[in-house]
Amino acid sequence: MKVLILAGGLGSRLSEETVLKPKPMVEIGGYPILWHIMKIYSHYGFNDFIVLTGYKSHVIKDYFVNYYQRYSDITVDMVKNSVTVHKTRQEPWRVTMLYTGQNAMTGARIKKASDYIENQPFLLTYGDGLSDIDISRLIADHKKSGKLITMTAVKPSGRFGALSIDQSNTITSFVEKPKGDGSWINGGFFVCQPEVMNYISEGDDVIFERTPLEKLAKDGQLHAYKYDGFWRPMDTLKDKTELTAMWESGQAPWKKWED
Repeated sequence: MKVLILAGGLGSRLSEETVLKPKPMVEIGGYPILWHIMKIYSHYGFNDFIVLTGYKSHVIKDYFVNYYQRYSDITVDMVKNSVTVHKTRQEPWRVTMLYTGQNAMTGARIKKASDYIENQPFLLTYGDGLSDIDISRLIADHKKSGKLITMTAVKPSGRFGALSIDQSNTITSFVEKPKGDGSWINGGFFVCQPEVMNYISEGDDVIFERTPLEKLAKDGQLHAYKYDGFWRPMDTLKDKTELTAMWESGQAPWKKWED
């Protein structure tokens, strides 16, 4: 199952960092948050990634093209004009970086990956959110639901919007940012059937969290995987600082993999 990661936004609330790089490349403990997200999926055996890029896409491309040299011990022989790699980090990843436009909205970016998913179920998440979610359990819950799409529903302390979820965990309405705190909200980490693409119309102005998800909810096809474990977006410099402190203290809940 391929993993689509939305990584094309501006990240305006992290402008101290994103003036030079896209938000998913802002680092936590010396590694981009995008790397952390990929390590979460890889821990559960999902290693085929499609990174949906936009703003400063070249930074993401350069990172993966130079990945081994970045994390390796090397000798540069300037007389022989050679580079010797002594020790390198190995990742079992296949990474497709798909440029989806500078100003495209989330729905448009996902739609442009249609040909790459090969009419198969796929995983989808945002390039700025971390969790200790068990991806295997998420997928099992999705299969059991029989719905076209499963959204991980989380319950943070505030500043987000709300989902209405019935007793069978079917999302009956989707409102991006209504008033009020303490409700279940969209935490990303989706599991999607290929038919989800049919709910996304053409055009760069399509926002996935608006018409597509609203229609899926109206049709009874949007399932909630309620998750009350660790989930944290990196929206502000404060978020970055707190996530970095968790990582550097060795208390990062999302790190389940071995070094």
